Amino acid sequence: MSQTHYTEVLVIGAGMAGLAAAKDLHQQGKQVLVIDKARGLGGRLANRRMDGAIAEHGAQFVTARTERFQALVKDWEVRGFAEEWFRSGGDSGEEYPHYRGLPTMSAMAKQIATDLDYTLGKRAVSVTMSGKGWETKLESGESIASESILITSPVPQTLALLEAGRIAMTSKDEALLTNIEYEPCITVMATLHSEPEIPSPGGLKMSVGSIAWLADNQQKGVSEKPAITLQANAEYSRENWDRDRTEVGQELLTMAEHLLGASVADFQVHAWLYSKPVATQEKPYLVISDVPKMVLAGDAFGGPRVEGAVLSGWAAAEEMLA
Repeated sequence: MSQTHYTEVLVIGAGMAGLAAAKDLHQQGKQVLVIDKARGLGGRLANRRMDGAIAEHGAQFVTARTERFQALVKDWEVRGFAEEWFRSGGDSGEEYPHYRGLPTMSAMAKQIATDLDYTLGKRAVSVTMSGKGWETKLESGESIASESILITSPVPQTLALLEAGRIAMTSKDEALLTNIEYEPCITVMATLHSEPEIPSPGGLKMSVGSIAWLADNQQKGVSEKPAITLQANAEYSRENWDRDRTEVGQELLTMAEHLLGASVADFQVHAWLYSKPVATQEKPYLVISDVPKMVLAGDAFGGPRVEGAVLSGWAAAEEMLA
């Protein structure tokens, strides 16, 4: 027999946008439940353990350019959950701090999730209008009834949810969502027999060739044992998406051989289909329905950085409280 749960506000997606919105809603007295199909919080703030080593295979750092997000990162820093990793300049040439999470990037997500009600490993398969609210059906056979809903999953996944529930949208909104594109990213995590020769501070951004980013997780302070993270650029990831993952991983490691200066002990591959949006929408969220309330948010609306996702979540929460 299927079981139905109730919450005032349901948030689909426990990435940074969903958690940031849920936190604001919770602090304003709303009953909020966050669900996510993944086993961990934070979306692309992810890491993996390999033979006693740890490799971060999602977002490698955060930057803070807006006042409220700067204050949040400062709070994490003071409480020992983040620290400045390095400084680098943007197009203006001005250098600004890049922060890493302590002990890993996922610590940032866990801090936002403090005091929140969330359930992981729950995949939503459809959202339908039900009376004066929404019914979200899960792959497990369970259902969640809510007065309002915020969806922060990647837009193609969100569209599939809405289509399964036959949710009507304006032609303008449908066109906007259908045209949102993401860059894929094939990521290799490898343990090494010795420390790599990646220069300080342990992160190497590359603009030539198929490799976009190479990080030394030991030098970064993430892993006690030598381990690297290699992220392919969007073009390579797209062209090689359907190939055998082991072959692709080996090919990328061979490309990076001259940069490592150490032999590979073992490796794993993770492929992000929705690594980051190609372009950001003008507004930080999208209202699909005013009554009952349904709002979409995430990095496709707020921007491709972690900060953009958080800003989108905050803006969406404000809209839902209005």
